[in-house]
Formats: sequence, structure tokens, C-alpha cells
Amino acid sequence: MIKVVIAGRPNVGKSSLFNRLVRERDAIVSEKAGTTRDIKRRIVELDDQLEEIELIDTGGLEEREGLFEKVKEKSLETIREGDIILYMVDGRSIPTDEEVKYIREIQKLGKPLLLLVNKIDNDKLMERFYDFYQLGVEEVYPISVAHNRGVGKVIERVKEFVPKRRQFTPGTQIEEEIPLEELLGELPGAEGEEGGEGKEGEIDPTQLREIKVAIVGRVNVGKSSLLNRLVGEERSIVSEEDGTTIDPVDETIYYDGWHITFIDTAGIRRRGKIKDLEKYALLRTEKVLKEADIAILVLDASQGIVELDEKIGGLIEKAKRGVIIVANKWDDASTDFEKFRKEVEYRFDFLYYAPFMVISAKTGRGIDRLKRKILEVYRNYTKRIPTSQLNQWIQEATARHKLPSDVRGKEVKIYYATQFDIKPPQIALIMNRPKLHFSYRRYLIKFIRSKEDFSGTPIILVPKERRRND
Repeated sequence: MIKVVIAGRPNVGKSSLFNRLVRERDAIVSEKAGTTRDIKRRIVELDDQLEEIELIDTGGLEEREGLFEKVKEKSLETIREGDIILYMVDGRSIPTDEEVKYIREIQKLGKPLLLLVNKIDNDKLMERFYDFYQLGVEEVYPISVAHNRGVGKVIERVKEFVPKRRQFTPGTQIEEEIPLEELLGELPGAEGEEGGEGKEGEIDPTQLREIKVAIVGRVNVGKSSLLNRLVGEERSIVSEEDGTTIDPVDETIYYDGWHITFIDTAGIRRRGKIKDLEKYALLRTEKVLKEADIAILVLDASQGIVELDEKIGGLIEKAKRGVIIVANKWDDASTDFEKFRKEVEYRFDFLYYAPFMVISAKTGRGIDRLKRKILEVYRNYTKRIPTSQLNQWIQEATARHKLPSDVRGKEVKIYYATQFDIKPPQIALIMNRPKLHFSYRRYLIKFIRSKEDFSGTPIILVPKERRRND
């Protein structure tokens, strides 16, 4: 797959172009320099006749110490991996010595290089556009991402580098030899776990085996370090400076037959201390939770649990996602496991179904176990219970503890139950009066959990009134 890298100094419009090409508001855009600090990658289809490309947005290239030096190094590393480089400059200012330096470095790579002179919004600025030819790049394009001027020509040029999709018709001979295992793929249910028969309670084997995992937590608890450990490379920029990650950073790995996409969200801080752009990151974190299957709530074992951790847990509970609570930096913790576990159970009683683990992103402790736990929670998150089995449990539960009467003293009955959805499991209770006291609802959910493993996932009960013709 062709990799197209967008590069340039801060605040030249890289993220705006990225959003334009992926056709959605994905990267955070701001007039403040240095907004993009991590690398963002998206698979993009430029033409239905061409192969997809991997579009990569990089952080700004600038000579500054501290965190920004790491951003620059990561950006240059990504540029070296790319196949086509779109180098952006600000058309409202003259080329700088730094600009010349970075372009010379990129030219030495011998890769196709397109110089995009952005913010050319009028004829007056167009006159200054020609000054950028002195940078020595053969292909120079005047554009305005904000007004969508000239972007189409850039896209058409990039398309010339992209291979056409391979079309196979009956009788077409495949030239290259492909191993049989690769053609067949890894069939679900090969070891009796899922799929195969398409029975109730199993995941549809025709579905893509993909899991989206959001890594959430307050600032500086080690989310980016955990992402790097999970994917096995220095994927996200790690720094002791608060708020290093602003945009969510995602990376996909293949593990035990599953594609797992990890999303490292921006750290959440107290509302009164949200710095500048991080208010956008907070909203983005909530969006990521809505799109994820599972959330990993990261705590700092060396500092203990604080009120903000509970609030973040509340966001997960509100989103009704699968959840795993992990205490990171366990190698620096000054407490014992049982004491910390009991505090987690007390502070996160609303996530009582969440498994708890201790890990160390620094040493790698518990990382493999966490990956296995993700698969376990996802299976529970997508689990279906046969209707006959579910009704047997409901009858047993109501026989042990009778349903409380309604406010008028009239008897409340559950006629039958059926699971109507997954992610998370959702069960309809067909009743004569569709009202269920919260304490009895919780009792039923705990009873169901006692019969079947649903650790890591919420269970939703939806009372429904029986139709008269039922």
C-alpha cells in the first residue's frame, strides 16, 4: 500500500489537508502552532479504480528543545517511511532557512516530492507563490485548503503514483504464488471457540474479526507508553510533560486471529485546568468512547486513585462499553495488590463487572495478559444467550425473589425474555407493566452474571409491554 506523508513546519495547514483528504474532521485543527504532536494514519480511497493509500499526518518540523524535538524526530522518521511526500509551506510568508534545510533532507531520500504552497487565497498572494520555486522542488502547487482551491490537482497527481486495483475474472491466472493458508485465512471456530456453525451465542464468522480499544485516563498515567507496548513499537510520543497527546493516535495489530485497533486518547484533566486545545481533546475522547468496543481505563498505581479517575470511569459507564481497569506503573507502587484492588472495587462500584489488572508499560509486565483479557471481554461484549436458556434463568430468578408490585399495589409479571442485540448484550423483558425497580433490575443482572461469564461488559435490560395480540 502506497504511503502518502503530509509534512511541513507548524501551522502551515497539514491537518486541514489531512481532513480534506479523509473527508471528515478527524485531526484537530487550530491556528496555534504545534497542534499535531503525534502521527495520524488513515486508509483513504482516492478513486474506486485504484488501490487504497495510507495517508499520514505528521507533527510540525521545527528547531525547538524538549517535546518539540521529539515531535520533529518522529516526523522525520515517518517521512523516511513514506512513498510520496507532500511538503506544505505557508504561502503568506517567505521561505525560511529551516524550510530549505528540511526540503534538502527530503530530496536526498529520492522519493516523489510535491511542494504545496498553502493559503494562496487571492491573486496578490499568487504573485508571491513563484518565490517558492527557489527551494529547488520540481513540482510546486499553489493551493488553499480552506477554500478548496488547487487541492483537486494535487489529488490527481498523487493518483498517478497509485496502482490500479487488480481485477480478477473467471479464468484469470494469478501470476504470483500465494500460500494456501493465506488464501483461506484463519477460519473462526477452528478450535471450537466461535463461529463455525453460526449457533446462537457465537460471533458471526462472516464478520470482520476486528476490535476497537480506547485507552483512556487522566494526564500522564502512561497511556502512550501502554500503546507503544501493546503494538510493540515506539508508535506514540512519550514525554513527562503533561498533555503530550492531543489527537487520538491509533494503531492496529494482528493478535490471535483478531485485528485489534488501539486508540490512545488525550489525557483528561480537571475542567478548571484544561489547557488551551485540550478542551477539544476532551470532546474527542468522548467521541472515541462512542466508537470503541472496549475501553482500557488506565490508573497510576504510583499516585493512587483520585476523583478524576472516577469521573473518567463514569464516561465509560455512560457510553456502555466493555471495560478493563488497569493500574499502570505497578513497579513504582508503594501499596500491596489486595489493598489497591479493594479501593478499585469501592471507588468504581458502578463498574463492578470490570476486570482489574496491574501492569507496567515500562517493563512490559502484564501486557500479554492484557491482550488476552481484551479478547475475553470482547467475547462477552458480543455474547448471545439462547432464548430458552435466558427464560429459564429469569423464571428461576423470579421464583427466588418475587417481582415487587407497582406503586398501585398491582402485580408485576415477566412473561418472557429475549436478547435482541449485542455490543453490549441487550435483553428485552416482555411484561404486563413495563416498569422495573432499579434494585430488582440490578438483581436480575447479577443473577444472569452468576449463570454466565459476562465480565467486562454491561448488560442492559429493557422492559417492554406485551402487545394485546401477543
